[in-house]
Amino acid sequence: MRRWWAAGAAVLLLTACGDAPAGPDRTSTPAPATSSPAAEPEPESFTVVATGDVLVHQGRALTSGALRPDGSYDFSGVLAPVSGIIGGADLAICHLETPVAPEGGPYRGYPSFRVQPEIVDALAGAGYDVCSTASNHSLDDGFDGLTRTLDVLDAAGIGHTGTYRTEAESSEPALVDVDGVPVGFVAATFSLNGVPLPTGREWSVDVAAVPDVAGMLAGAARARAAGAEVVIAGLHCCREYEHEPTAAQEEAARALLASPDVDLVLGHHAHVVQPFERIDGEWVAYGLGNHVAEHATRGHPTEDSVAARFTFTRGDDGRFTVSSAEAVPLRIEFGAGVRVVPADPVSWARIFDVLDRRGAVGDGLEVVRD
Repeated sequence: MRRWWAAGAAVLLLTACGDAPAGPDRTSTPAPATSSPAAEPEPESFTVVATGDVLVHQGRALTSGALRPDGSYDFSGVLAPVSGIIGGADLAICHLETPVAPEGGPYRGYPSFRVQPEIVDALAGAGYDVCSTASNHSLDDGFDGLTRTLDVLDAAGIGHTGTYRTEAESSEPALVDVDGVPVGFVAATFSLNGVPLPTGREWSVDVAAVPDVAGMLAGAARARAAGAEVVIAGLHCCREYEHEPTAAQEEAARALLASPDVDLVLGHHAHVVQPFERIDGEWVAYGLGNHVAEHATRGHPTEDSVAARFTFTRGDDGRFTVSSAEAVPLRIEFGAGVRVVPADPVSWARIFDVLDRRGAVGDGLEVVRD
């Protein structure tokens, strides 16, 4: 069972579970004692799957293939081929890069997105539990679009972090209950494409002046203080369409992993797959590529994708660490519509080459087929 909650909500829930008010008859004969059920053992391991950018372009095969006769959209078929990978994880993480429009539109694509809200239904149907929402497109539809997107995610039962509707929300640690293990999640973007943060609402998007990730580290510390046993950081940066991470991107990842409060770093924004690297025993996936996207210029790099799968296991010291790191190469397939499918042999080999450029396979990364 995965359950999304912010720390503040968790406190309210716990205080609501106190003793009930005294009833009218406190002297009645107590019920016969029954043996308490044995407590379930605390889980010793869980799996996390994370995927790349969800970026709905307009007027192309992705949207035309999802259009229904009544004018609504159904994107469920886009993710159906990989729903087993996503739904099979104990915790599945997506990166929703763009704001959603009201149902019925109007919709916009590049360079300032306002996309079909039905994409969120498809993410929920595929099994995602939580999305990072901090990106260079977070404010493409202003603060109203930002809040609308979070409302739609809430309605679909998907957690989120990186953008916020209220100042109080921005300061609450984002936690996911993974079968009893609290997992924290922080996210930030390096850019808003020149769009200023709303006046008086500078807290609405977590922005990191990469390589400075002090804000993310502070968020990770708050998550730990709220009880998180694992904290995952999602970083949206830095240079598009290049397989190699920038020096600032590397420095940011190392600073995050050097903190005792961060256990895993996931990268987005490049729109192509970037390497995985193990740094002092912890993992960074610099860039997971596109997951749902359709760029105007077709080409193999932007159609390659990867699902990162990490297993966290509790050690003898009581802490969770990554005991297994896997990458599942995927590709975006175009036809009458768009589908995300397991990589074919050619794209699989191409993705493998990129993933291993920092020696990840030798350090324990398994590149698998499903």
